[in-house]
Amino acid sequence: MAPRPSYPLPAFHPFLGMDAWSLLADRTARAPQSRLLTWQPFEGDRREWTYAQFRRDAASVAAGLSARGVRRGDRVIIHLENCPEFLVAWFACAALGAVAVTTNARSAADEFAYFAADSEAVGVITQPRFAAMVAGSAPQVEWLAVLDEDPAGDRGGRGDGDPWTSLFGDPDSVPARPVDPGAPMSVQYTSGTTSRPKGVVWTHANALWAGRLNSTHEHMRSDDCHLITMPLFHANAFAYSFLPTLWMGARAVLLPKWSTSRFWDVSVDHGCTWASLMGLSMRAVLSIDPPAQHSYRWFGTAAALPEYEERLGVRSISWWGMTETVSHGIVSDPSSPTRPGAVGRPAPEYGIRVVGDDGITAVGPDETGDLWIRGVPGVSMFAEYLNQPDATADSHDPDGWFRTGDLVTVHADGVISFADRAKDMLRVGGENVAASEIERVIAEVAGVQESAVVAAPDQKLDEIPVAFVVGVGPDLADRVAQACRDRLADFKVPRRVEVVSALPRSTISKVNKAVLKRFVADGGALADAEASWAAAAALDPSGDAG
Repeated sequence: MAPRPSYPLPAFHPFLGMDAWSLLADRTARAPQSRLLTWQPFEGDRREWTYAQFRRDAASVAAGLSARGVRRGDRVIIHLENCPEFLVAWFACAALGAVAVTTNARSAADEFAYFAADSEAVGVITQPRFAAMVAGSAPQVEWLAVLDEDPAGDRGGRGDGDPWTSLFGDPDSVPARPVDPGAPMSVQYTSGTTSRPKGVVWTHANALWAGRLNSTHEHMRSDDCHLITMPLFHANAFAYSFLPTLWMGARAVLLPKWSTSRFWDVSVDHGCTWASLMGLSMRAVLSIDPPAQHSYRWFGTAAALPEYEERLGVRSISWWGMTETVSHGIVSDPSSPTRPGAVGRPAPEYGIRVVGDDGITAVGPDETGDLWIRGVPGVSMFAEYLNQPDATADSHDPDGWFRTGDLVTVHADGVISFADRAKDMLRVGGENVAASEIERVIAEVAGVQESAVVAAPDQKLDEIPVAFVVGVGPDLADRVAQACRDRLADFKVPRRVEVVSALPRSTISKVNKAVLKRFVADGGALADAEASWAAAAALDPSGDAG
């Protein structure tokens, strides 16, 4: 395959002559024996890498990929739960000039088949638990490499896959290539309003921007230790945690996932000073008494929480960002006043505007509107949606402003609070889920005439999916639930399926999901709700009164 072209960047930008691999090489040259990464599994012994050891392992895998025929611009899927091999593989792609495609480790077979086909991946790196699913879903890939064991410690068969160690080659034999900050570095699939997730393309300059700017926003120092518990296939863990750690020459401790019972013990044991928290982890940290001695300076959160400092003695930095923005478009400033529950103020490195329904008029004080953001494509903003030029163009206005799909409130003092998601998204245990993804599967079930998926509040997961289905046929709810279990990741499967005779409508006959959300939040008799929806539909001049 011919090398994929670079994305056009401005003539001058902060990363001329740099890329993600040169960043690692530079930090290694400065402090080769400093510790970069500690892997702390829930069972078994910890493992540690100095900067020099990590760089050598990544170069070794890069050489092994090259020996398998992987070339500049080729795409390699990394389908792993949190583990050090994830990071090694990502930087191996950076060394070779290949493109790391990171996919949600909880994906169902149908979803993974789409990722593999859409990315045109030449190979996959995965773990034993996923090996059979990956092999069956992506028969077109040229090779499959499988770890010896799952990050949780369970050994399993690798099926037709080759061992992870077969990727290791001579670290001094990585083919030379030009340093190109505009070259594609990674693809991360993110849920949207369309029926399928979109591949968000980052350049090397995007990765460098994440390291440089996020370390600045987070007030990181070279002596910091960042605890990473969120999935590495998410922008938060990679862009907000690991890349800033690397940029600062600091160190990181990686866990398989969040663990409330282990949090403080691990944090104290490793001297952690920084952690990014959201949802369950935000609440969990406040629910247990902190140890007498800990090293935390900062917590990163989705909203300002004064109780962190009051109860734990740890300052918090709140932020808003998304995969497309690489960094935080809105972030709190610890030296400026904020308000509980707010996100922060516009980051000076981006353009931010909040407008009404016309997309032009700015909202007034304490009004809610659509959040738009503008930056430099391929540097401070993503380069494009993979294979979707129309979606890329449609997400921007003619002046380059990107519509985020989020609704925010701008207070009179200039502080911004998050209000809602305009893109009909659910947030399930830290995972973004598009209702349309679930509805697409439900629509293919025999007897289904219409469906609507909304979020119900959940104490543990923040939100859970609930499906309302109009249709006919025996056991319809059971068949819908089974289809979702078969074709969707577990966190996307509706926890309830309600078969109804009609759905509530808003003007122009659109399903009124606000009404459905209120119903699942408040409870009540479904029969009574259906009767009120039918009555309202009969009064809608644009609806079907039949």
